[in-house]
Amino acid sequence: MTGDKKKLRRPVTASLPPLAPEMAASLLAQVEEVKSALASGQELETVQGLVSTHPQDLGWDLHLLSALGALTHPSTPALLVALFGSSPDKLRRKALKRALHLLKTRGVTMPTELWPRDEAAPVRSGPRAPGQAFASPILGRGERYVILEGPREFLGGNFLVARISDQEGFQECHLLNLKRRQQQEFWDNFRDSGVEWLPVPTAYAVHLLNQAYEANPQGEGGANRYRALRDQIWAHWGHPGEAAKLESLLPTLKEGERSRYLEVSGKLAWDPLFHSWQPAPTEVAPLIQKLKEVQESALILSGYQKQVRLEGVVEEATRALYPLETRGLWARRLLAMAYYLDLQGRPEEARAAQAAAEDLAPGERGPLSLENPFLKGLVESALRLALEAIPKAPEAPATSGLIAPPTDSLLIRR
Repeated sequence: MTGDKKKLRRPVTASLPPLAPEMAASLLAQVEEVKSALASGQELETVQGLVSTHPQDLGWDLHLLSALGALTHPSTPALLVALFGSSPDKLRRKALKRALHLLKTRGVTMPTELWPRDEAAPVRSGPRAPGQAFASPILGRGERYVILEGPREFLGGNFLVARISDQEGFQECHLLNLKRRQQQEFWDNFRDSGVEWLPVPTAYAVHLLNQAYEANPQGEGGANRYRALRDQIWAHWGHPGEAAKLESLLPTLKEGERSRYLEVSGKLAWDPLFHSWQPAPTEVAPLIQKLKEVQESALILSGYQKQVRLEGVVEEATRALYPLETRGLWARRLLAMAYYLDLQGRPEEARAAQAAAEDLAPGERGPLSLENPFLKGLVESALRLALEAIPKAPEAPATSGLIAPPTDSLLIRR
């Protein structure tokens, strides 16, 4: 019976959400490099330099520990201890011990001196250490999910799940008490619906929840539930202070680099993270008709002149879809996504989002300035998708070669 229980035991990462595709690919690449380096007999220091741990990202480190722990090489235990042996974090040390134990059961020699020793636990004089926090990217028109996970004694459940809006505050707020199998199903349901997750600092997650509450304290859909739990959340996860605000979490961009990143920010509109930000097909439908009018104009225009007119139509649509009074809202959303990209390990994209956000700040652009590249990119990407969805006209029937297609007025070729 004991053996059966061991077989059914889930891996240490079972209750964690999956990594974002970019981070999963990065982890796989690192593990492959480590595997090759170990096989070629490289020094431990060299192999260690191939691995990037993320002290602020528990999810990444636990996935990394699990992946490296699958390499049954004699040097793997020493590598894992070098990377995580000095970690003060309980969850990382627990995952390290589990990885070492699994390696030992697979026949890998485990020197006694490598096994991490736990120091005597200090007497707790305050509340227990808080659990973990997760957040989704900003979806659609300013909505996102925030989750606090911790021991049941904190709130009476182990998962606080909130759906919040940057305009309307709390949309939903639920306190769940999930067992291990239910936790896996919980994360799977979100993943299957296309919602990505990222571990975030708990102080930032609490700041997001409190910000949503302040946006609409009397709103229905979760504000009352959060109000009833707020004091307990602050007691265990901490009060949302100034350090958790985006202004404190993002670096300062110099003028030169801001211009450079702003110029390429339009590419972000094509990133899957921003697909839900695009205008709806009904919003770009009139734009398609205008573009057709330019293309089919009776005026004789050069390719350059047509391109200028087409860009003018797109810029006009961008101003209509994103009027000046809404630019501050889009700026705040972009700043939040800049921090999300930072946490995701994508600093270049993060700085592009930050530059686009700062460009949208009130008073930044004069009346003769070009449209914001990111907003313009959203319109262009939505337009491309709408054009691809239009059924193509059937191809013209094949001709004998003597008679031209109908577009050539049925002239006989000589």
